[in-house]
Amino acid sequence: MIVHVMERVRQARRIRRVIVATDDERIVEAVERYGGEAAMTSPHHASGTDRVAEVAASLNAQIIVNVQGDEPLIEPATIEAALGPMLRDESIEICTTSEPITSVDDVFDPNVVKVVTDRRGFALYFSRNPLPYLRRGDAMQSVLHQQPEWLAFYRKHTGLYVYRRDCLLRLTQLEQSLLEQLERLEQLRALEHGIRIKVVPVRQQSIGVDTAADLQRVRDLLREAQANG
Repeated sequence: MIVHVMERVRQARRIRRVIVATDDERIVEAVERYGGEAAMTSPHHASGTDRVAEVAASLNAQIIVNVQGDEPLIEPATIEAALGPMLRDESIEICTTSEPITSVDDVFDPNVVKVVTDRRGFALYFSRNPLPYLRRGDAMQSVLHQQPEWLAFYRKHTGLYVYRRDCLLRLTQLEQSLLEQLERLEQLRALEHGIRIKVVPVRQQSIGVDTAADLQRVRDLLREAQANG
């Protein structure tokens, strides 16, 4: 799976170097077997962000892209979309993307992280719960019946972050926040400490592999893609 992620990232424009950060020798061997570059990190990191920061500390790059290893179907265009605001606006320190949610099951799936933003596209909050929560009975019934006009309220957060290097290193020096620990979402550390996160809406949909069912779904899609050439 990690090799698929690596290959997707390599296809994105403006990505100059791809490094797989891991604490597992088996992943290092798999990456190097396919001609990739891997870096061993401490096994004691609290999150993927902390692991990436360990590698970033030794790099000269000023912008660091963190694509999580459970996103084998992420589109290169999604990565490019997250890079765009960082290249245009130096005041933005972290950028990510959100995708449409088209299934009511995903609305209620805690493995699908939801995000809401302000009018300028900066994250207000990320949650594993339905976000926003629709208190109006007719609205919730519309969601349950998968009516598009109501499902459009929900956006899935992609497993992708773009950081300015100094912000990434600063972020990992901060203590884990209470919300981060409660939701098990590392991006909440940034929000709790007042660091804004720009969220770019994209049309492409990815599948984060969090369960055995996700893994089988990804395998089926990859086989189908190979069969179709």
